[in-house]
Amino acid sequence: MIKVGIIGGSGYTAGELIRLLIHHPNVVLDFVYSTTNAGVSISDQHVDVLGDIDLAFTDTINPNIDVLFLCLGHGRSRAFLEEHTFSNHTKIIDLGNDFRLEKDHVFDGREFVYGLPELQKDKIRSAQNIANPGCFATAIQLALLPLASANKIQDAVHINATTGSTGAGVMPGGTTHFSWRDNNFSSYKVFTHQHLDEINQSIHQLQNNFNTPIFFIPNRGNFSKGIYATLYTKYDGSEEEALALYKTYYKDSKFTVVSEKEIYLKQVVNTNKCILHLSKKDGMLLITSVIDNLIKGASGQAIHNMNLMLGIEEKTGLELKASAF
Repeated sequence: MIKVGIIGGSGYTAGELIRLLIHHPNVVLDFVYSTTNAGVSISDQHVDVLGDIDLAFTDTINPNIDVLFLCLGHGRSRAFLEEHTFSNHTKIIDLGNDFRLEKDHVFDGREFVYGLPELQKDKIRSAQNIANPGCFATAIQLALLPLASANKIQDAVHINATTGSTGAGVMPGGTTHFSWRDNNFSSYKVFTHQHLDEINQSIHQLQNNFNTPIFFIPNRGNFSKGIYATLYTKYDGSEEEALALYKTYYKDSKFTVVSEKEIYLKQVVNTNKCILHLSKKDGMLLITSVIDNLIKGASGQAIHNMNLMLGIEEKTGLELKASAF
């Protein structure tokens, strides 16, 4: 059995990791570290696992575990690893943004590989450490990778994407509490969202002559989970050619599906799927991409990466069904 530890156990991504890992047939959850909840039963914080786990949060770590998941929030993983040392055989998967960019990917002798399986599955298989992609970045990259792989992004890309309230994290804030979020809609970090850096990095990896702008408008939706993204860019080919390109690119993907029918968010919530839909109008290719921000956009993708790193069948622990009604 694979011994797993989680750092930063009280947040949403850790909660999803716990829920999924306790049912993973190859995993035993060794510890869940949380300084604010040490000694508290995990099921008191994450009530959806009541009856499934008999473990409390701890403020001590086991440095010899097989896999460590960092769920500390952006900018905090590097500081944690500066203060805590783990064995050379411990594989680290960071769900924050500390190591996603090429300029940040080496830390204290550890090289972090960008963990988007649909981009570089073979490199992930041989990795010791993973920088898990951001949620918006996952939905957007999966919508663009086939075009980039065929050198087909030749004009500006326009993106409008909406995320649920869990995307803001578990700590309450002015734009997350119910009375503000309910019956409301707003944009934020227009054209400046931090996930643009990793998106541009991956597009350049596949299409090295890419030099057109990406205009990204992130929105806050009045729902809990999921990302609904629409992207459009000029495209010279036909809709049928684009569909064939996308289906070929994702033919071996375990979790990314190209639909010929229009798609909606409930098809992916509580799953590790990304579903894409294409249409062409007035010379523009419109791509719709839907994911669960906490699973495919975070914890599920982290487990997918763990499976790849350890030679486990990719879908193990991730065969999840959406609730479409």
